[in-house]
Amino acid sequence: MPHSSAEHIELTERYAAHNYHPLPVVLESGEGCWVTDVEGRRYLDCLAGYSALNFGHCHPRLVARATEQLQKLTLTSRAFYNDEFGPFARDLAALTGKDMVLPMNTGAEAVETAIKVSRRWGYQVKGVPAGRASIITMDGNFHGRTTTIVSFSTDHVATADYGPFTPGFPRVKYGDVDAIANAVDETTVAVLFEPVQGEGGVILPPDGFLRDLRALCRERDILMVADEVQSGLGRAGTTFACDREGVTPDIYILGKALGGGLYPVSAIAADADILGVITPGSHGSTFGGNPLAAAVGREVIAMLEEGEYQQRAQVLGARLEAGLRTMVGQGVVGIRVRGLWAGVDLDPGLLSGRELCEGLLERGVLAKDTHGSTIRLAPPLVATEEEIDILLDALRDTLDEAQSQEAQSQQAQP
Repeated sequence: MPHSSAEHIELTERYAAHNYHPLPVVLESGEGCWVTDVEGRRYLDCLAGYSALNFGHCHPRLVARATEQLQKLTLTSRAFYNDEFGPFARDLAALTGKDMVLPMNTGAEAVETAIKVSRRWGYQVKGVPAGRASIITMDGNFHGRTTTIVSFSTDHVATADYGPFTPGFPRVKYGDVDAIANAVDETTVAVLFEPVQGEGGVILPPDGFLRDLRALCRERDILMVADEVQSGLGRAGTTFACDREGVTPDIYILGKALGGGLYPVSAIAADADILGVITPGSHGSTFGGNPLAAAVGREVIAMLEEGEYQQRAQVLGARLEAGLRTMVGQGVVGIRVRGLWAGVDLDPGLLSGRELCEGLLERGVLAKDTHGSTIRLAPPLVATEEEIDILLDALRDTLDEAQSQEAQSQQAQP
């Protein structure tokens, strides 16, 4: 059994496919906002599993519920009923304000499910000619890694050498309702979008976009499908990011935090006139809706219903934004904040996002870069004000060091 970080890294690089480029830290345990590596060093986790860890590592309430269910019943398949699934479906329907839910496991599976439901609704309810249904998507999107989903990605790294791709997904500029309206035709069944584009660097749409899109979809009789896998369940300072404009989509896509960071749980939620198109045998999942997933998911819903985490995201997000604004012009060229979720654009002439994350790692903070010179910050919603300040101090120190090195380099030039 390996013991040191170097041994673990060597083993991973030798036997695991290289589909990630991790920072050189090997984590062993976690509690709340903090994780500890195999040498005993502690780090403030400001990635939070891409929002899967909204409630932090090993939240005692979630661990207790999962432990209780682990000792009782974990899997039945949906070939049989189980005593956890019905209450979970009821509670998630209530949280979303929808009639029904359809459970899966991962976010990508939930997106695929929403695509299938939208197409089937288009054929059976709207009357789109067979085999012609199309779904409008957005530039800069990230909805998962399946072949169909990357068919409408604009990220070359995600698509290279994976074709041929699935047709039927016209793509328009993110946040542009006029472009969406111009793309709608007789084949359009839905618009698939993220209320905030997380993977893109916490990209925010223009104010009013969600309201205008809601009106357009209603006017043109097409489904408004919101991918809230990252933005939902408290991260944006509201239960769902769509709540920021008082908008309810036709289909919610949920995942990540729905499993409390303990177990993969995802689902879509919609009214009966949409989800009613699903019939026995037309869609399924061996693990979707299993008792363990349902128990954990139901506890997550109960925690969200209290409203504490949404409020924490607002308060802590305001503190994070205020601190980040002091760094604009000091190595930071732009910031975007929604709840406790920030995208930070760096001066690419100073350092890359990867280099900044490496500097944060040296200072005991974990973060993730995206698209070259941008990093994303998403501390768990259980963070304290002091922990937000630790993040800000580490970020400021890393930028100061980079600027100092740049100044020294320029002075050394003849």
